[in-house]
Amino acid sequence: MSELSEKGNQIYQTTILPQLPVDKLKGKIIAIDIKSGDYFIENSVLKAVMLGRKKYPQQKFYCKRIGYRAVYSYPCHVSFKESQ
Repeated sequence: MSELSEKGNQIYQTTILPQLPVDKLKGKIIAIDIKSGDYFIENSVLKAVMLGRKKYPQQKFYCKRIGYRAVYSYPCHVSFKESQ
């Protein structure tokens, strides 16, 4: 796990999550500036990061989908052929 991911997840879990109305924001994207702890919430990663870049133009942001384990998921199906 990268430093950005570790620090971003730590800030999200310990500082931001306890004060978020998760039921109202579930599914939205949060972009967190790990240096300041400021965060920006929008409907997409691009919008959340662009909002953050207005205030912190050179920063990288940790992004998370509120109420979910990952920002994106890709459904797939893998079939297994029984070996003979």
